[in-house]
Amino acid sequence: MKLSVLFAALALVSASASWNAFAGEGHDHGDEGPVVAGGNGPQRQADGSVFLPKPAQRQIGVRTLVTEAGELPRTTALAGKVVMDPNAGGKVQAMVAGRLEAGPQGLPSVGQAVKKGDVLAYVSPSTDQIERSNQMAQLAELHAARALVEKRLARLKELADTVPRKEIEAAESELASLRARSKAIGGGLNARDVLTAPVSGVIASTNAVSGQVVDARELVFEIVDPKRLRVEALSYDPEIAADVASASLAVGDQRIPLTFIGAARSLREQALPLTFAAEGEALAFLAVGQPVEVFVQSRSTQQGVSVPAASVLKNSANQTIVWVKTAPERFESRTVTIAPLDGVNIAVTSGLEAGERVASRAATLINQIR
Repeated sequence: MKLSVLFAALALVSASASWNAFAGEGHDHGDEGPVVAGGNGPQRQADGSVFLPKPAQRQIGVRTLVTEAGELPRTTALAGKVVMDPNAGGKVQAMVAGRLEAGPQGLPSVGQAVKKGDVLAYVSPSTDQIERSNQMAQLAELHAARALVEKRLARLKELADTVPRKEIEAAESELASLRARSKAIGGGLNARDVLTAPVSGVIASTNAVSGQVVDARELVFEIVDPKRLRVEALSYDPEIAADVASASLAVGDQRIPLTFIGAARSLREQALPLTFAAEGEALAFLAVGQPVEVFVQSRSTQQGVSVPAASVLKNSANQTIVWVKTAPERFESRTVTIAPLDGVNIAVTSGLEAGERVASRAATLINQIR
């Protein structure tokens, strides 16, 4: 009995093993060999270089340039910010406290273009109720007095042959005075402060909402000319201000030249503010208050090689490198020493020779190949 049970169990195990040996359709991988990566694809070599076939270079858009050595200006990178040009920008403030009202074209929005003299909004002055009542009472008295003087003047003119001329002139002068006083008080009760654009440009900021109550001297609108801005940089070395040959800042891959205006004569945050003027279409990407990096070039020079900023990368050891094309399908990394130049280009002071081909585009993708 025990032997029959044992034989039945062995038969069941054998059947189960035979069933598991045959997988379902589409899942049988027993005849396939190990997957081997293609030897013609981009790959990192044992010596750290990168093998990159021509088709792959065209696909990722690799571009190279031949380096040239020369005398490059010594450059200092300063932290700065974009500020308004006082000759091409302005602020619109309320002269009196009151309630805002929309102008003829409504309240302008941020980014809207305006011209000098355009009416942006009105401010209805807010006065104390008692003061307003006193002004209205005074205006009523002036109206009554003017009516009496007008009647007296009319009677005097009827008796012009028997009344001295000086009495008629005195009545006319008194009537003119009462009219002017009534107009002044009435205008003060109903007048509105007109907020106009001081310059042509675009609305950089607005704090206006219909019905909003504003105080006197409160900033309502700020207008700037996007093609004329100024850049203010802080220098902790006073000698930089005395040796400025040129300056620039970078917006994307565009270099914006700056004109040095001068240095302040008072410190701010223990640093000397330097002011630069900027003009051009590329300034449309900048905003007032935006932090930027200003590259100030001195008159002294240094020996080096100029390469695009996109060519300089970091390797896994956090070293500064560039990728040099040593063969049609081979790139090698070079550890270099760099210095700032103009924001778009960087000066390589060591580690790179003149005449070598440096990857200027898609260098980041080359650096990611493993």
